[in-house]
Amino acid sequence: MTTFDFSPLFRSTVGFDRLMNMLENSVQWAEGGNSYPPYNIEKTGEDRYRITLAVAGFGEDELAVEARENALLVEGRKKEGDAGHSYLYHGIAGRSFKRQFQLADHVRVTGAHLHNGLLVIELLRELPEAMKPRRIEITTATPENPGEAAQTRVEAAPRAA
Repeated sequence: MTTFDFSPLFRSTVGFDRLMNMLENSVQWAEGGNSYPPYNIEKTGEDRYRITLAVAGFGEDELAVEARENALLVEGRKKEGDAGHSYLYHGIAGRSFKRQFQLADHVRVTGAHLHNGLLVIELLRELPEAMKPRRIEITTATPENPGEAAQTRVEAAPRAA
């Protein structure tokens, strides 16, 4: 078993606490091997993502999807219904689970649906206007005062759409 010590990174960074905690948790998760239920994470567009979880045997009333701050929590609580069954082989996992995904800033859940045993969660990254790239006007300076901008303004070439 390999152990990673992230403490040097904690000592030399400011404001990256959440990232460091995610690194530590991902190492612990990889070592623990919790892989139920299996899932996919897809990038479906420039700012669109999809998480698909295989939740065969779960009904809509047994699943919960909750978004809070920068986390997405998916929980499945299986109702007790196997009391009268006598299995020769029981290979379909129907156990309860909790799966948490860390979301980047400005990522929000736009919807979730259950179809053919797959829980599909749609995500969208929406950058606020203040964080989007913006065009900066370029001005010319006079030879006498290179630090002061002259009244003549030259704009940069328009960016490609």
